[in-house]
Amino acid sequence: MADFLSDADFDQYRKLVYDESGITFSTTNRAILESRLRERLREKQISHIQDYYSLLLKDKEELKLMLDSVTTNLTRFFRNQPHFDALEHYVLPEVLKLKKEKRDTKIRVWSAGCSTGEEPYTLAMILRDKLPSGYTSEIVASDLSLKSLLVGKSGFYPDSRMTGVPDAYLTRFFERKNNGYQVKDELMKMIRFDYHNLKHDSGLRNIDILFCRNVLIYFDEPAQKAVIDRFWDAMAPKSYLFIGHSESLFGMKTKFEFLKTDWACLYQKNT
Repeated sequence: MADFLSDADFDQYRKLVYDESGITFSTTNRAILESRLRERLREKQISHIQDYYSLLLKDKEELKLMLDSVTTNLTRFFRNQPHFDALEHYVLPEVLKLKKEKRDTKIRVWSAGCSTGEEPYTLAMILRDKLPSGYTSEIVASDLSLKSLLVGKSGFYPDSRMTGVPDAYLTRFFERKNNGYQVKDELMKMIRFDYHNLKHDSGLRNIDILFCRNVLIYFDEPAQKAVIDRFWDAMAPKSYLFIGHSESLFGMKTKFEFLKTDWACLYQKNT
């Protein structure tokens, strides 16, 4: 098995990860990159770190798996409840007013960096419960991690992952199965899980509500700005952007307007 990463190896790998995904590894989180690379080398039965690097340059599937392995996939249902309160009490009523004016009955939502699916399923539960009759929703859930997307697509979560789901929603939208819960078909049909690297244009347009929480913290400022600009292009006029509570667009040259509601702070494409 390979020795620990040399400084030159670390610089080489973190540049590759940054160039391919925009994710930044500093010296403070070097150990995370190193441990994930060791896992991939063991999996591929490769002894030397440079041999693995050569493989990554020619094998796009392995490159995807490596990027998957270095991402952190921490999430849960109804994570940061004030965001969902703002969605229910402020954003949805505003979006519906606009939809009524335009005679458009579809709400388009994007959960970017959706991890194992708890966030898009949370959004689906709220939309299913709160949208008036005659309105439909379309939720795209994307992530860089193929493993996480497979969990989301399966819709099965063990008991330990169900913390935060209100009892009424648990009864309505889940079925008890083995040592966990299976999302019911009515909710699963609302979501399209899709692999997407935020370094590139998603091709999505006219998104009314975009959640991208606790993802920007992995990018440096130029990469953050590029992602935010691509979000702007993907979003509809008078649409809403939610980012993590520890993240901010403050100081970034962006067209989004800061919006403070009674429940949470978010951003609006106000054109």
